[in-house]
Amino acid sequence: QVQLVESGGGLVQPGGSLRLSCAASGFTLDYYNIGWFRQAPGKEREGVSCISRRDGVTYYADSVKGRFTISRDNAKNTVYLQMNSLKPEDTAVYYCAANRYAYISGAYCLTRDAYDYWGQGTQVTVSS
Repeated sequence: QVQLVESGGGLVQPGGSLRLSCAASGFTLDYYNIGWFRQAPGKEREGVSCISRRDGVTYYADSVKGRFTISRDNAKNTVYLQMNSLKPEDTAVYYCAANRYAYISGAYCLTRDAYDYWGQGTQVTVSS
């Protein structure tokens, strides 16, 4: 059974850092494109970052570029999202998702419709 489990969320002050983890079970992550999405109360779920199965190319939303870094550890079957310089507007539930497209464009990689499998989410709150 394909399963994604996020962890690492929490409460952090503005300017702080968190590292989210997305652990996979039932499948091998390096055969999948992995995306991170977030959803704030009353807002649509938006793409934050993704990493392609092909060459590990990474993509970022403009709002997080330069602050967030996505990476994968195939040995641990886990994808990470390192979040630095956090802002109150980063507050949201963060989800990871997976699909098996052989090739995916940057724009599509950040689109929720591209994904077949989703985790349950982890809450990130940035507040003083």
